[in-house]
Amino acid sequence: MSGPARIVLHTDHVCLRRGTRPILSGVSVDVARGELVAMMGPSGSGKTTVLRTIAGLERFDSGRVDVDGVILEGGGAIPSTTLRELRRKVGMVFQFHCLFEHLTALENVCLAPIHAHGITPHDADRRARELLAAFGVQHRADALPRQLSGGEAQRVAIARALAVDPPLLLMDEPTASLDPERRTELGDLLHNLLRQNRTLVVATHDEEFAKEFATRIVRMRDGVVV
Repeated sequence: MSGPARIVLHTDHVCLRRGTRPILSGVSVDVARGELVAMMGPSGSGKTTVLRTIAGLERFDSGRVDVDGVILEGGGAIPSTTLRELRRKVGMVFQFHCLFEHLTALENVCLAPIHAHGITPHDADRRARELLAAFGVQHRADALPRQLSGGEAQRVAIARALAVDPPLLLMDEPTASLDPERRTELGDLLHNLLRQNRTLVVATHDEEFAKEFATRIVRMRDGVVV
């Protein structure tokens, strides 16, 4: 009998204020390898802020985040060495994809491996082409972001987030601009990632998508998990 799945993400009483306004008020959550956890809640409940905190994009005031052994402590700036380690552990796909407009799809995916992780251009190019092929957009490798459809841009953004093979993938409102057919395609694609033993945390308003594709739903309200 196999043992319990390994915890990839652990947040412990994470608190964050902006001025006097509490945004996160003690968020604690564990996510195991192979889970697709949907974080749900009304606008302003703190879902996106939790993702940004886990990815090291937002400082927090107190508490602790552990991403596959990389520890972030609240109350100060994240040391640059810790940030570098974190970039290997977590990939993030933003709601509006945030691809670099002056770079092709292929160049977007190669950027971090070459410039942030010292991977050779040859190896980065090979890995990027494999990812684009896995997500069905290899034929768009030389296209600029403005030449991609919304669904294509999203797939390129997922490929970019996975370029250094992080154990954890974060996605913010991934179905926001997708029609029902593309939504189902995305769900199937994410389930393929789960079969590769990846771990996903998705912030979403999309109840139907979460119920169909998430392995677990975590609900937030007013900066806490309810």
